[in-house]
Amino acid sequence: MRVKYRTRQREELTEYLQSIKGRHFTVADVCMYFRNRGTAMGTATVYRQLDQMISEGLVVKYLIDENSSACFEYVGEKDHHHPSCYHCKCERCGKLIHMECHEIEALEKHISEHHGFRIDPKRTVFYGLCADCRKAMEEEEEESGAEVPCGDTGAQAGTGETGGNE
Repeated sequence: MRVKYRTRQREELTEYLQSIKGRHFTVADVCMYFRNRGTAMGTATVYRQLDQMISEGLVVKYLIDENSSACFEYVGEKDHHHPSCYHCKCERCGKLIHMECHEIEALEKHISEHHGFRIDPKRTVFYGLCADCRKAMEEEEEESGAEVPCGDTGAQAGTGETGGNE
């Protein structure tokens, strides 16, 4: 059995992660936090400590896609059963939203029971637009006048035909 050393850097990292428990962070976020505090902690040290914490069950690692850095979440020592966690990623600004939702857990259960497929919530990402970007797009549409009036489906009056390529 390996001896678990408690270094000053491990203690400082643990203290910081406990202060942001339940929130997502990247290695760059951690490094910036310590750099802004004037505390020396190298990127390799952060990766090494996080890997150790993952193996101890203190931290969960999420891989969103090949274009994004891995993100992590400190779950703490007493949280051995981590509920299903999903992510929503904004296609416009890149914001990542951590989401625990019982409705999606019901969908996960349905897919498992009725389709024989088990979803990995740590790797499940829904893509779309965050609330801020949706609001900004609506404002842009209003300013440009490009908004389609409600109820207008593009059908030509009285013909039942649409005006597009089908």
